[in-house]
Amino acid sequence: MWQSSRPGSIYDYIRVASFSLGPDGRIDQWSERAARMLGIPARYAIGKDPVAAFVPGELHETGHRKVSEILDGREWTGLVPYRRDADGDGGADGLAEIYVMPAENEHGERGAVCLVVDVRALRGIETDLAASQAVFGQSPMGFTLFGTDLKLLRVNERFATVFGGPAARYRGCTPHDFLPRPEAERMTAALRRVLATGEPVAEMQLVGVVPGEEDRRRWSVSLYRLHGASGRPIGVAALASDVTGRRRAEREAANARRNLALLNEAGARIGNSLDLETTARTLLDVAVPQFCDLASVDLYQGLLSGDEAPPGMSDGSAELRRVAFASAVSDAPLASTTCCVPEDGPGPVAVGAVHRYPFNSPCAGALRTAQAQIIPGRESDDGPELGAVVHSTLAVPMVARDTIVGLVQFSRTKGSEPFGERDTALAVELAARAAVCIDNARLYRREHERALILQRSLLPPGDPEAAGLDIACRYLPGTTATEVGGDWFDVIELPGHRTALVVGDVMGRGLRAAVAMGELRTAVRTLALLDLEPAEVLGALDEIARGLGGSGDGRSTTAARSRPGAALGGSGTGRPAGAADLSEVYLATCVYAVYDPITRTCTIANAGHLPPVLVEDGEDALLLDVPPGMPLGVGGEPFEEIEVEVPDGALLALYTDGLVESRDHPLDEGLRAFRMALSESGRPLEDVCDHVLSALDTQHGEDDIALLMARVHGLPKDAVGDWSLAPEPRSVARARELARDQLTDWGLHALVDTTELLVSELVTNALRHGHGEIRLRLLLDRTLVCEVWDADLAQPRRRRARDTDEGGRGLQLVGLLSERWGSRRTPRGKTVWFELALPDGESAPVDPAEALLSLF
Repeated sequence: MWQSSRPGSIYDYIRVASFSLGPDGRIDQWSERAARMLGIPARYAIGKDPVAAFVPGELHETGHRKVSEILDGREWTGLVPYRRDADGDGGADGLAEIYVMPAENEHGERGAVCLVVDVRALRGIETDLAASQAVFGQSPMGFTLFGTDLKLLRVNERFATVFGGPAARYRGCTPHDFLPRPEAERMTAALRRVLATGEPVAEMQLVGVVPGEEDRRRWSVSLYRLHGASGRPIGVAALASDVTGRRRAEREAANARRNLALLNEAGARIGNSLDLETTARTLLDVAVPQFCDLASVDLYQGLLSGDEAPPGMSDGSAELRRVAFASAVSDAPLASTTCCVPEDGPGPVAVGAVHRYPFNSPCAGALRTAQAQIIPGRESDDGPELGAVVHSTLAVPMVARDTIVGLVQFSRTKGSEPFGERDTALAVELAARAAVCIDNARLYRREHERALILQRSLLPPGDPEAAGLDIACRYLPGTTATEVGGDWFDVIELPGHRTALVVGDVMGRGLRAAVAMGELRTAVRTLALLDLEPAEVLGALDEIARGLGGSGDGRSTTAARSRPGAALGGSGTGRPAGAADLSEVYLATCVYAVYDPITRTCTIANAGHLPPVLVEDGEDALLLDVPPGMPLGVGGEPFEEIEVEVPDGALLALYTDGLVESRDHPLDEGLRAFRMALSESGRPLEDVCDHVLSALDTQHGEDDIALLMARVHGLPKDAVGDWSLAPEPRSVARARELARDQLTDWGLHALVDTTELLVSELVTNALRHGHGEIRLRLLLDRTLVCEVWDADLAQPRRRRARDTDEGGRGLQLVGLLSERWGSRRTPRGKTVWFELALPDGESAPVDPAEALLSLF
């Protein structure tokens, strides 16, 4: 059946024309294609000699000979140059390939039919075919041609090499024949879309398996539609390149960028806290889920408890405590893998639990060898165990300063890539950074606890008690991170039921300031027990502070004396305790006050400290006008003291500058707020302390805060017995009588005999070794105190009497029967005193007779 060819046949690509020669060798027919190709209309060609018309003159002879041979019946094929010169104006030369076939007309006369092909068009087609073949056959990429039925028409050798077999084998195949089903469907859909719309597809990613290989490979495929010369679609071309290596390199580059980002984040976040648990949690926050799906941190229990080398650290069998756990797949810890199950059993290890790893487990091996271990997961149908979820675990020892402090485990669940060498290196780096920070935190905690124990041991234990005073105190460290500073307060019981109240502030903060504070506090207590006047105590303390600040070669450092602002009344919150000049550590301020509950007076001396505040009932808080003096350790200036009457019910407050001064609140503002807070002093003393701390800015963290408050109530008159005795022998009996009557009135019958004996001894000594009027005073408060006054300045000295001596045992007897005893100088002589504990109904008092016999 005759059928017209669709556009796009071979004749659309090559230039073919025809003409015929009559018996006379002249052109008798001229096709329209010949007119278009050669540029010569039919009216100029028909009837002409083709050789004379188109062939150059130098080839006329050869041309006529060939025409004669053709007319004799010979076929001929050859190249013929021609001139496009029909109009005689000189056209362009060309080259034609002519196919001449002898023919006969109806009269039997010989002629010829000639087919003319433009050689240039043929050469162009040959070049295009060669180039196409070169691209198709020699391309390093897979090159395929799909027909409009989406079947392969042709594939190049590269494609055949990748998938195996000769290239001809794939003719007529579809994508389902060489790709997995999901990928083949994607490829087919893309081919249909390109064929229908003409829009190309660039770099479509396909994944498949090459025959003979187990690893999956990835290809990047680009599709574009092919068109014929007439413009109709004739198929789809596909270029495919193997990007498995590039994809792997991209993945490795992405992993490297992720690792660098993780390390950067770890460097920025880990180590910002000196708390062990916080540092461990921060490590896991960085790792989960960016690096792994779940992780845990175990630290050696012995190290957490303060041991430098707990037993079992060398072989990895020591006890570990789980300090942190994080998971992106579970809210609660999961059971451990079989190879790392704790000795307690396969159950989950909760945060805070103490456990061990078996000796032969990979976790113990990692601790023992200090090498990271990759632990594969396991298949399990036993429920939600870790082994059934996790398919790869990294057990990484945490090594700091050549010491293993614990173990961190990173785990990935099924669906994630297993850990590789790069992951192991990153995990080791993360663990090492965290280990150093955790070890720093551990060392800091150890030193901090030691310093805290030191400082708290130097502060008064519990709630101090004093005769005639209610005491309340508070100590706040500059920051909760340090809790160690140079502020201190003390309540010291003095003879005669008097009480010394001390508040001081050593320059700086930290352990050195705490050590300096302890030395100064001990010195204050020692000086206070000598019963010196407050100004004398501060003077002696100043000399001690200057000696403590010596340079180590026996010479006292005096550079601090000339420092500007040394006597401005503060400890100097701006200088760190770690200053190079050791003398600065011992620059301190101090206020020393002695309260006498009998006279209701308070004697105060100040060494560069802020003045005490006195609040009387119904009155506003008052800053006492105490001469400020120079700070301790400066030297060169005497200290002054004042005596203030303190009525019953009044409140006396001593404090450090951290309470009333900070960077945001100047001193005047803080003192004003402090006085206003103290004006509401009618509530219980503990509540007053809390109110003051809540009303003032105590959270600035710039300096320590010490607050000591005392509410005065004095000793009632009926708790004091005071008599003057003549310097004569009968005063001894009178003293015994007065003491017996007073104790009887107080109901202290159990102490009558002992008190009579000791009073007799002290009054006798005053008569024998002293002079002037004798004064006897009994004081009743929490204990019974007896004082004997005389005008002699010589202090009594206890000595050991020989067996043959008739005297010399009086003070020994006083030491045996009393709780304590002593003597002190007074402006007019001395006072010898002893103290007896009040009967509690449980312990029997010492028998005077037995004590007396024990001296012989």
